[in-house]
Amino acid sequence: MSSSYRDLFVTAGDGLRLYARDYAPGACALLPVIGLPGLARTSADFHELAESISRDPARPRRFVSLDYRGRGRSEWDPDWRSYDVKVELNDTVQVLAAAGIAKAIFVGTSRGGLIAMAIGAAHPELVAGAILNDVGPVLEAEGLKRIRSYVGKLPTPRTIDEAADILRRQSETQFPHYTREQWERMARGTWRETEDGLVLAYDPRLTKALEGLDLEAALPDLWPLFETLKLFPVLAIRGANSDLLSAETLRMMKERHPDLTSITVPDQGHAPALEGDLVREIKDFIAKVDAG
Repeated sequence: MSSSYRDLFVTAGDGLRLYARDYAPGACALLPVIGLPGLARTSADFHELAESISRDPARPRRFVSLDYRGRGRSEWDPDWRSYDVKVELNDTVQVLAAAGIAKAIFVGTSRGGLIAMAIGAAHPELVAGAILNDVGPVLEAEGLKRIRSYVGKLPTPRTIDEAADILRRQSETQFPHYTREQWERMARGTWRETEDGLVLAYDPRLTKALEGLDLEAALPDLWPLFETLKLFPVLAIRGANSDLLSAETLRMMKERHPDLTSITVPDQGHAPALEGDLVREIKDFIAKVDAG
């Protein structure tokens, strides 16, 4: 157990062992927050936000961030076809039930935002509000192509320093002003250290789930899924350099949702890190959900 969170292990419906970080599990007075990471990311991406929320001296609240199956400390699925939003939606609901959470505010980065929208459609009773980090109902093909080009295909670094260099070369056009510390933090969420050296922090077969997408054809229409969030306040975050969520899609989201607040983060791409000033703005939005 960490000094700031406890390890939560949950058995999925098919028997797979899932992992989540549970910050301030005893803080029950306020709505909890659920962190849903990107496709090949883990619960660690929410650490700074989770610490700020769970340790707020005035209003501490519970924060639970998930590792989907095949990522982080959750078990890998023997069938890569289960690395699917519908399966991950069911896993998320299973984790909430095991944690005793009946309603929450969801923070979803990229893939996590799609899962948050899916929860809004399938289980609206669980949702009090949603924060969508660089994702919306239209996914740009260029962004998906870029993600598909590296998930499960990165070279194996010998050190974290080398790992940071790999990520910088791959993504510096998205994050031109990232510091060395930020690249290293991203690297520590991409690889994990073992006795045999660094290995990916996710099942490399995740790439198979992307290979089936025909990015030259029309992508699925996700507007009906987004429409289900009209029942709840939404904060939409976009990186100014993002190639997955366009400025035009964000504009249309604001037009269609009566209670949507948007933030565009300068000098960041897909997806903005939930740290620094963005933490304060997210906490302001959460306070608005409480008040509403």
